[in-house]
Amino acid sequence: MDGGDGALMTGHLTDFLRYLSLNRNLSPNTVRAYESDLTQFIDHVAVAAGQKRVDLTPTALDRAALRGYLAELHAQGQTRATAARKLAAVRTFLRYLRREALIDSDPGAVVATPKPEVRMPAHLSEEEMLALLAAPSDEDPLGRRDRAILELFYASGLRLSELVGLGLEDLNLSGRMVRVLGKGGKQRLVPFNHSTQTALRAWLNDRERLRRGAVRPTLPPRTGRRQPEPLFVNYRGTRLSSRSIDRLVRRYVAHCAERAGISPHALRHSFATHLLQRGADLRAIQELLGHARLSTTQRYTHVNATQLLDVYRKAHPRAMRRGNEASEKRR
Repeated sequence: MDGGDGALMTGHLTDFLRYLSLNRNLSPNTVRAYESDLTQFIDHVAVAAGQKRVDLTPTALDRAALRGYLAELHAQGQTRATAARKLAAVRTFLRYLRREALIDSDPGAVVATPKPEVRMPAHLSEEEMLALLAAPSDEDPLGRRDRAILELFYASGLRLSELVGLGLEDLNLSGRMVRVLGKGGKQRLVPFNHSTQTALRAWLNDRERLRRGAVRPTLPPRTGRRQPEPLFVNYRGTRLSSRSIDRLVRRYVAHCAERAGISPHALRHSFATHLLQRGADLRAIQELLGHARLSTTQRYTHVNATQLLDVYRKAHPRAMRRGNEASEKRR
């Protein structure tokens, strides 16, 4: 097997990205992340081999190339988490090349993943969250919008992309539920509380006035479907971007918390952490967050062995301590 035409390396990557989008239904942001990581890897292999990128064949992406790439990431000062993520992207690409019979073996399977660093995710305390939710002004429409955004983040643990993509049709205000399109195109229903319901109701009145003044985009001629109505809009009446929401969250946090690095994602951490601290079941938190694996939820809520053991001892009927067990027998 010769690995195919070397001039088609870029073509192999393009085909792989199309496969991720169409066959695996990954989001455009995820596909772009794969493209960035794999382009960096292919460029590294080309430089190390003294070749042009278009002259590489798939067989050049071997075990030695992978090890050299990981060594280069380490020399650049990249974290182990970043190196592991990039290695995962390369492994997925190599498995694809193997299935397409462009390489004979899968070198990614024999290269060890860098062990992750143990890091505590940034999150706010309950007191800090109360201060954050009270920060937006109730005197103007955008302040009421910002409060609704912060309330919904904390009440439902949404990802930034999930909140940005919400439409009016996704909101069940009377039932206090929101329909979310998560990773991999998976939908889930997430509840929210009374204070979030109140904030959303106040915002919807303002939203309608802003939206009426917006310039409506025309429908593409190939479809007759009505464009979804965004739940959160800017002062021009158009959908808020991820960057805008990230900026407004950081601005409010800067006024009420004495720490840096608090992003919309940290509000998701806070949601999960506070649920766990108040005795919520990990499986329930997993469902609310839309995680495919429970291990992801454990990392997300920075559950350690001591916390899990404490929950077990308090909750399991046969996990009581010996002293308590003996006193139970004497009764």
